[in-house]
Amino acid sequence: MKRTTGLVVAAMLGFSALSGCSSGSGGQGEAGPSSAPAGTAPAAGGGNFAVITHAASGDAFWDVVKNGAEAAAARYGVTVSYQGDGDPARQSQLIDQAVSQKVDGIVVSMANPDALKESIGKAVTAKIPVVTINSGADRSREFGAITHVGQSEDVAGRGAGEQLKAAGVSKLLCVIHEAGNVGLDQRCNGATEGLGGTVERLQVDVGNLADATSKIAARLQSDTSINGVLALNPAVAIAARDAVADAGSKAKLGTFDLSGDVVTAIKEGEVLFAVDQQQYLQGWLPITFLTLYKDNLNTVGGGLPVNTGPGFVTKDNAGQVAKLAESGTR
Repeated sequence: MKRTTGLVVAAMLGFSALSGCSSGSGGQGEAGPSSAPAGTAPAAGGGNFAVITHAASGDAFWDVVKNGAEAAAARYGVTVSYQGDGDPARQSQLIDQAVSQKVDGIVVSMANPDALKESIGKAVTAKIPVVTINSGADRSREFGAITHVGQSEDVAGRGAGEQLKAAGVSKLLCVIHEAGNVGLDQRCNGATEGLGGTVERLQVDVGNLADATSKIAARLQSDTSINGVLALNPAVAIAARDAVADAGSKAKLGTFDLSGDVVTAIKEGEVLFAVDQQQYLQGWLPITFLTLYKDNLNTVGGGLPVNTGPGFVTKDNAGQVAKLAESGTR
């Protein structure tokens, strides 16, 4: 962790140098051989980057990722196009389109790595640098990405399980909201290890939250020994909160990821905690890294992922985080 953090700081400092050497006239062309002293980084130029995620429409989590990417684009004077699609086949097509457009770099989340392998391979063959984010860290290097930005889902899940165990949970319902998403399976696996008790999985559809509430409530009513629920998405967390109330259950609730509603629920004691992977950084950092790569051939991580989490938002710090969530950065 310390090594990775140090590399991120070094990358930030390196790009500060790049920005400081840009032309005062704002031109995008390359500087002449005698325009800067020896050892000075090359002038930063514009870039065109594509961010392609497995996000469903209207998912608040991914809105924050998009905010981070667009803020970085504004900061560095580059262009970012953001697209999301929960269908792996459609996501592959979006990657193929970006390759055909000859973008300067691609950022992609890999919830279903095998479905994206061929398209990412086309980008790498075309010498377009790829940064993977959020999911698929264990396949990122294999696919030829220059780095991965996200959190270790196994480690985060284990931490969530430990938090629930400390709260007295012995039988847990782990709610999966996207079929085939390897990262969600890893979260439940980690929670099983951290809890050391019984963990049951329940599949719901993040696109139909009313149905998710009904399914969770029905499961809690049919098995009153379930005394904990772990949501893996902030919208599902609110559905689970309502389900606990509808079922008349006393199950303790934890979740992954933040939204304004989740932070409010934590403040009010309805949710114990949220595992925070700081998804704003999953938008900001890849654009930073791709800009560094384009302008100065810098790479970050040394073959290891750049970790943005996990952290935990609890009642103790929810008030501070709430103000940031309102601005769309948490």
